[in-house]
Amino acid sequence: MTGKPAERALQLRQELERHNRLYYNQSAPEISDGEYDKLFSELVRLEQEHPDLVSPQSPTQRVGAALPDGESFDKVAHVEPMISIESIFSEEGVREFEKGVLRFLALESGDGLKWLVEPKFDGVSAALIYEGGRLVRCLTRGNGQVGEDVTQNLRTVRNIPLELDSSKRPIPELLEVRGEVLIALARFEAFNRERAEAGLDTFANPRNTTSGAMRRNDPAEVARYPLEFHAYAAPRCSGHEFASQSELNEALLDWGIPFSGYGKAVLGLDACFEYHRDLDAKRDDLPFEVDGVVAKLDDLSLRARLGKTARAHRWQYAQKFAPREATTTLRAIEISVGTNGRLTPRAHVDAVEVGGVTVRHTTLHNVEHVASLGLTVGDRVFLHRAGDVIPQISGVAKPATGRAPKDWKQARPADLLSADGDALPGMFVEYAEAFSAPDRCPACGTESVQEGKYWRCPNSSACAPQLVGRTAVMAGRRGFEIDRIGEKQIAQLYAAGLMKTPADLFHLDRDPAHRETLLGLERWGEKSVDNLFAQIEERRKVPFERFLVSLCIPEVGTATAKLLAQRFESLEQLSQAQEADLLVIDGIGAEVAAEIMGWFENEQNQAFLARLQAGGVEPVHSEAPSQDGAFAGKVVVFTGTLEGMSRAEAKHSVEFQGGKVASSVSGKTDFLIVGGKPGSKAKKAVALGVEVLLEEAFLQRLDSQ
Repeated sequence: MTGKPAERALQLRQELERHNRLYYNQSAPEISDGEYDKLFSELVRLEQEHPDLVSPQSPTQRVGAALPDGESFDKVAHVEPMISIESIFSEEGVREFEKGVLRFLALESGDGLKWLVEPKFDGVSAALIYEGGRLVRCLTRGNGQVGEDVTQNLRTVRNIPLELDSSKRPIPELLEVRGEVLIALARFEAFNRERAEAGLDTFANPRNTTSGAMRRNDPAEVARYPLEFHAYAAPRCSGHEFASQSELNEALLDWGIPFSGYGKAVLGLDACFEYHRDLDAKRDDLPFEVDGVVAKLDDLSLRARLGKTARAHRWQYAQKFAPREATTTLRAIEISVGTNGRLTPRAHVDAVEVGGVTVRHTTLHNVEHVASLGLTVGDRVFLHRAGDVIPQISGVAKPATGRAPKDWKQARPADLLSADGDALPGMFVEYAEAFSAPDRCPACGTESVQEGKYWRCPNSSACAPQLVGRTAVMAGRRGFEIDRIGEKQIAQLYAAGLMKTPADLFHLDRDPAHRETLLGLERWGEKSVDNLFAQIEERRKVPFERFLVSLCIPEVGTATAKLLAQRFESLEQLSQAQEADLLVIDGIGAEVAAEIMGWFENEQNQAFLARLQAGGVEPVHSEAPSQDGAFAGKVVVFTGTLEGMSRAEAKHSVEFQGGKVASSVSGKTDFLIVGGKPGSKAKKAVALGVEVLLEEAFLQRLDSQ
């Protein structure tokens, strides 16, 4: 097709890719998320109206078809093997490495050697192959010789260009870029929070989450993960000659290939060591998991002379950071019940400090994971914690054998035992006791069901932890934002018979007898009851997307709820949606569509929705954020306690004025709003040059519109 539609489609594709590069590669966005979404939606409409305009390189085509169930990824041989990097753990070891380099090159001193140093990201290596400037194949490292074809999955990663930028220099006919696929810590934490509030299991660490996401069969599900790619090499680049990696990196940046921005060029090993010490010192402040530094000679001709061994290149090394690991005793394994009934093993260990944090508990993920570690109660175990990631057991240091220590019974966690000292249901506390799959829910005794490598309690209507968990999600900050009640108080209400389902929360203030019952409970007084009832009345109207989050539909967290709220005008319309209606939404795949439809078809869930409606709950569509508001296109972070409004109200005000609220201060933050008793965010904001607004100035800015 020619003419205006084709010209506009091309213009939109180029514009969207330019904004992707600005946002992901240069941290310098020129438009707000809302403006980006408008451009994207316009392109979607154009391509729907004119199917012949659809191009594989279009930003709308990042999500491809799912791999059929039971099929695995194609195996593809690497043209250039992805071999290992030699790991070294001391400066002395690095100097020995340099001696080998100098002997090979017949050099007396390495002071004049230029090295490129960069973080050794704890991610998953991948190779991107471009032909004629277009992304045609993405491979995992595999065994170094053969990888798996994960093209459809990595096409969903927003900072990977589907087409190279030719505006600054000619593009190569063939380009292979290698780098690390990973998840930034802040995005990982936000992703986990969203999953927890949707009643889903959280992930243990960014690397395992990345690895699992890359090998999912449905690209639409992969697109939900906050993956990003950062390059570190380009072993093949036809038609272009470069003298150094530095020159090659400049070309890659011009073509739109993303780098982390933390690498630098230095002269001599002393400068490499200084970079290593500096990065190690600020390791916890880095946005990614990093376990060391990679140093490689910049001069490509020297690299060619040095070559490689069977397992590693002779011109680069990795100097690792000191591991963050401790040993402790596994005292018990508990089966915990999640919001959606998932039965998850949880370890209780003797308190130990790991990476600056005292650890007493950690998840064991699933039965298969416990078996792979070979754990039994009483084992001496390794606990590992890198950065701010959840601590996890990484192995057995000394297995529990022979007789139990004399103090074993006294040292067991008391909260896992009955008054008689026996283990409560779902608890494994005996010395050398092996963990086994839960055949019944420890909370309600219902026979469990197996779903893949997980077990679940199907008794969603009467299992106390599930009811309490779902009510907490409903009342939480991503649901109705009723902060006058927490999980302990919610459990109190169920125990007192005031609630049987989460929907009963909105019936508490409608029966005078409930007030009297509440006043008879521990730590409930006139003022706390009045405050709760007032907030329930105030929160009955809720934005549609937050209402959907509060329902705890499996796989529906904040991001998916927003997509659904944008697509469907009412709850009734969504409840009647068929698979075809859901799959047209970019970001929703077959798995999520099935969960949504199944949830609305369930009779108990239909009764639950009717009970909410009877309690006066009314989901409403939010007004579109202002494109020229006081905070349009700005990233805002809050710290401390505001006096003039609640944190939730302040957040909504910023979003309504076109801004975006983040949880932590970074180089992308435009404003830090400071209330009473601010935390460490204020200090970091000053160091980064972020504009700080006291509450009065914040309110004045809001009122200026």
